[in-house]
Amino acid sequence: MDDLDPPTFEFGRRRRRGEEAARQADPEPFEAEEAEAPSARAPEGDQSGALWAADLEPEPPEIKVSRAERGGEPPDGRKPPFWRRLQFERSETSMRVLVAVPWVLFAIFVVVVGGEVFTAAMIAFGVLGLREFFRMTEKARPIRLPAYLTIAAMVIAGHYGSSFQILLVLAASFPAIFAFAAARQSHDRVTVSIAVTVLGIVWLGIGLSHAVLLRDLPDHGAALLVDVLVATFLGDTAAYGAGRLFGSRRITPRISPNKTLEGLIGGFIGGTLAFWFAGLYQDWLSGVDALLMGMCVAALAPVGDLFASMIKRDLRIKDTGRLFGPHGGLIDRLDAVLFTVVAGYYLSVAFVY
Repeated sequence: MDDLDPPTFEFGRRRRRGEEAARQADPEPFEAEEAEAPSARAPEGDQSGALWAADLEPEPPEIKVSRAERGGEPPDGRKPPFWRRLQFERSETSMRVLVAVPWVLFAIFVVVVGGEVFTAAMIAFGVLGLREFFRMTEKARPIRLPAYLTIAAMVIAGHYGSSFQILLVLAASFPAIFAFAAARQSHDRVTVSIAVTVLGIVWLGIGLSHAVLLRDLPDHGAALLVDVLVATFLGDTAAYGAGRLFGSRRITPRISPNKTLEGLIGGFIGGTLAFWFAGLYQDWLSGVDALLMGMCVAALAPVGDLFASMIKRDLRIKDTGRLFGPHGGLIDRLDAVLFTVVAGYYLSVAFVY
């Protein structure tokens, strides 16, 4: 008797056709994959179970990455060539150098010229620094106009007068600040506004006005100012290098977690030696005096750095501004100088004059 339904040896085809129709009708194929996957077990008696299971298992989506992130590793896990690993670091360093060189030349120019040019530059730095600080403390509603006028007057008093005239200007700023505060429509949190305003004036005004005092010292003012700046910046560089190479003991985790005891020691030694080496080429400054002045400058530099770090951490900001591009704002660059230049002036008067 003839077989009316001969075998086709196409096991599972009906099921696969049903699944293909369902996939075509479903516009969201990924939602279907979230459902319970069908069993990959072949029915009994099927000799091509492996092929049947392979047809049922969905292929994972293919993800192709054309290129790795800049400075990262290729997607296959292989390390990139040495030149590519250094590409990001070299570009960042080049950007820092390109930004720093014009400012260094400008600093050399104003220090060498001195006089009214240097005074005007310090006034500009004071206004820009206060602008950064007042942006950081915007919620406190600082009293801006008397602060700008006071810091300019303090720098001018340093050029045409002495430290006594600087103190007089600072004292005269209090009634001016009170007058502007009293004229406000609302006196809500006015105490905080006055406190923030006075902090900005004292922090920036005293440092910049003493920079003018130091530069205006007769005969050796420019050289002494350069000595202080070299010791401050080279000490900071030495602290960074020593901290990266040997740093393990954190000294201020709540203020600046990256500051270590090893970096502090390295910065102190580097700043002291930098001032001492600079004094070797100045016959009017003895080696002992240069060593003592360098020790004082190197000891105060991290204090200024930590003071700014504490303010920034309290205000929850990383950089005070973008005036110096990748180097940050003006306060970021001059935080240590605002402390060391004051000590440099009085040390110069005590040891040299």
